[in-house]
Amino acid sequence: QVQLVESGGGSVQAGGSLRLSCAASGRALSSKTVGWSRQAPGKEREFVAATAWSGVTTYYAESVKGRFTISRDNAKNTVYLQMNSLKPEDTAVYYCAVRTSGRGTALADFASWGQGTQVTVSS
Repeated sequence: QVQLVESGGGSVQAGGSLRLSCAASGRALSSKTVGWSRQAPGKEREFVAATAWSGVTTYYAESVKGRFTISRDNAKNTVYLQMNSLKPEDTAVYYCAVRTSGRGTALADFASWGQGTQVTVSS
């Protein structure tokens, strides 16, 4: 079973950037679609982005399209989320997971969620 650990969160001002990392151990990520989600206080967890095994096919929530970029380094068993032009509404705990069923971006199709990393964007 794969274990995922997120890192790279922090506090930034609006307009700033952060790069999150999702490092896997236990099993290789190379054949898996990996996704990021986030959960803000008092809100439901929402899909943010995902990348297919090759890294060529990617998926983004409309709210982050054009600002966030997901990428992966299969040799390092790591997936990244580059977040630019951050907004206060991006404040949340960010989680990564592996897609274990389906072909879309429904969070129910993802499993092995990490412990999350906090991102705080101030105005």
